[in-house]
Amino acid sequence: MPEVKLRCEAERVEPGGGGINAARTITSLGGEVLALHCSGAETGQRLCVLLDEAGVEHRAIPVAWRTRESFAVTERCTERIFKFILPGPAVSGHEIEAIEAAVAGAIGPGDYVLASGSLPIGAPDDMYGRIAAIAADAGARLMVDAHGPALAGALGPKLFMIKPNWREFDTLVGRRRPLEDPARHESALELVAAGRAEVVVVTEAERGAFVATARGSFAIRPPAAEVISPIGGGDAFAGATLLALSRGEPIAEACRLGAAAAAAAMGTVGTEPPAREDVERILAGVELRELS
Repeated sequence: MPEVKLRCEAERVEPGGGGINAARTITSLGGEVLALHCSGAETGQRLCVLLDEAGVEHRAIPVAWRTRESFAVTERCTERIFKFILPGPAVSGHEIEAIEAAVAGAIGPGDYVLASGSLPIGAPDDMYGRIAAIAADAGARLMVDAHGPALAGALGPKLFMIKPNWREFDTLVGRRRPLEDPARHESALELVAAGRAEVVVVTEAERGAFVATARGSFAIRPPAAEVISPIGGGDAFAGATLLALSRGEPIAEACRLGAAAAAAAMGTVGTEPPAREDVERILAGVELRELS
């Protein structure tokens, strides 16, 4: 009942957000990563402390507005999870320039870069597209894990990879379809053929993902696993995939590792990153098959 007090268990406070979760996964898997993030007011300071405690190398970009907090609530009688995403900070033109300068100063030839999550208030829709150009000019490659105008604004000849989930991808191409619809693969290949992205990865929750490249497309299917919290699964996929690519793995094997990391992450509480031993165990059962 609305008027009844709801008694809660002790809360978990974790550093989060798409890119932060991906960086935590890379760190957990033994990789090297630098997380660039905005930091404003007391919540920004708290984020820095949490990242230090997690052992994630990071660099804060000061902004005037406070770093946002979002939270998820698990209803114990049903185990349903309700996610509450609070508004993010607004950024000024000078702060956008500082963000882009920080990216340019942190990357170099051969690096893989992830731009993840929604854009802050005040940022242009093509901001990820601009970062794709910065990365390409530096000899690096950018993956974008976003949705809506931020994802659409990233598309272009200098973009390496996009990694939306299947609903976000359907919104991007303007075609709403059932999860199992194979025509989604064709739409992904069309984006690649049009030069909008070199690689298109579409995640499908526990089903895994499919990948479209100029050489064709393939599906990745992880083994069935217990799902405790789906939060951060897609971020773990992104982080593990880029880690494998940075180690010279081909795209198929990199995405296999991404799928294993996502499955392992969904078996943890909250946004806790996957353990390396769990990822390696699941990886042995991840299947790869070509799509016609």
